[in-house]
Amino acid sequence: MLRLLIAGLTLILPVSTALADKAAVARGQAVVDEWCRDCHVPDGQNPDADMAPPYADLVNIEGRDRAWFEAFLEADHFPMTTFRLFDHEKADVVAYLLSLQQK
Repeated sequence: MLRLLIAGLTLILPVSTALADKAAVARGQAVVDEWCRDCHVPDGQNPDADMAPPYADLVNIEGRDRAWFEAFLEADHFPMTTFRLFDHEKADVVAYLLSLQQK
């Protein structure tokens, strides 16, 4: 009986983790939509992409991993507006940005 329970849990845990990841990505996208999209717009739509590059450019630079994005969100980046996000919002934004990376 215990073996059956353990086997069932090993099947359920990856599914629940995937659902949690999708939820974090969705929440992160909502934060980005609220606070970041006015400047970081899709390719070809920003008159000054050097000042506020599109996410596709930002997330696919070598070395931009979870730790890099977490550190980035902790620092000020003048002239970019620094939004004071809660830790859970930062984690969700990082999940969203990582989801945009080309594998």
